[in-house]
Amino acid sequence: MFSSLARCASRGALQVLKGASRTCRPVVVPCFGHQTLAAAPLPAVGGGAGVRQARARDHERLLQVEWDDGSCSLYPFTWLRDNCQCPLCTLQSAQARSLLLTDLDVHTGVDQVQLTENNKVSITWPDQHSSEFEPEWLKKRCFSPAARQARQEELFLNERDFWDSGLQIPTLNFEEVLHDDKAALDWLMALRRVGIVYLKGAPLEQGQVARLSQRIGYLRLTFYGHTWQVQDKTMANNVAYTSGRLSLHTDYPALHHPPGVQFLHCLQQAQQGGESEVVDGFHMAELLRKDHPDAFNTLTSLRVDFTDTGSDYCDFSVQSKNRIIDVDSEGRVVRINYNNATRDSTLDLPLDQVQPFYCSLKTFVELMNQPENVVTYRMEPGDLVTFDNWRLLHGRRSYQSQNGNLRHLEGAYLDWDEVMSRLRILRKAVHGDSECPNL
Repeated sequence: MFSSLARCASRGALQVLKGASRTCRPVVVPCFGHQTLAAAPLPAVGGGAGVRQARARDHERLLQVEWDDGSCSLYPFTWLRDNCQCPLCTLQSAQARSLLLTDLDVHTGVDQVQLTENNKVSITWPDQHSSEFEPEWLKKRCFSPAARQARQEELFLNERDFWDSGLQIPTLNFEEVLHDDKAALDWLMALRRVGIVYLKGAPLEQGQVARLSQRIGYLRLTFYGHTWQVQDKTMANNVAYTSGRLSLHTDYPALHHPPGVQFLHCLQQAQQGGESEVVDGFHMAELLRKDHPDAFNTLTSLRVDFTDTGSDYCDFSVQSKNRIIDVDSEGRVVRINYNNATRDSTLDLPLDQVQPFYCSLKTFVELMNQPENVVTYRMEPGDLVTFDNWRLLHGRRSYQSQNGNLRHLEGAYLDWDEVMSRLRILRKAVHGDSECPNL
């Protein structure tokens, strides 16, 4: 399992969570994502590129580069001039463009193209400005569909490993993640690909989610604070702060940009009940697309009102409009926005779309609640679970509160931008420049 995704150098890393020890069953092939828990290796978009020949195709305003492996790449003149790497056009210390778009001739030609002695592509422009491009840099930015897809996968890790109730949750040691770059990279890679990673051995005191966040960058502040305590509370300002059952949901769809990653650290568990439940929302969305396309189209097109009102870190009155299932321009599912507790009674839909919306949402919720799709586990003191809040729907079974044994979890949020930033930095530190080039 995870042979190419996260091979841990440390003993005991990526152990299997006891409560999910069944072998993962094959699932129906969806439109996006891998079907097994063994992710493909990072795409080879560079790989010792050498230039055999470079020439200008003036009529098409393209540079043609022929590589030593026999392949060929085409680059628009305008793009090359826009991305000149010389110190006048690029701030080297920040790897940021200095050339202003107002100074860019978007119809530029070239005066001369040649190869330097060290196999760089050298271009002289009509104004006699000169640009040089490294072969590896050019190869990674080839405009062919295959190269573009490989580059995007390298940068964003968009492929996912879908799962059902047979998931064996990847498990690592908390302290090793904090202190070992390889373990931390394994953690974030699995978090991105699978959506959930269990960390064992966190100290039994508050503040551990904040410590873990420092391994990445910083926490996401919300109206519930930098961190928050999941306990029974009188006059609870959130259904999570009760002992009742929590249905499967994502956190904070009442925000237009919900937190991307959630941490939960178990400090005290109830004697009875309180088991956690998770479902792969991306997998459920793909099954919905396949088996109930009308429902999928409804939930990806209609925007639904969410609300959250109360007082915690400060007083708040939050309102948002989100689609239950967000897809990108290619149709890939990128975020689930669903919390039945904060779904507003205001429903800004034409009258004839109300019933189709309810029927579609009910179909989606029934699908995600089927036993074969739900992973159930029980957190024990010292366990810390990290998961993708844009992808996973999570819930909790009800529990009995007893004096002196009150269930207590501490939680925190981060955004995916910070998490992916740290993943790229760790990948470069562990594997070198060839695995994580300058962006």
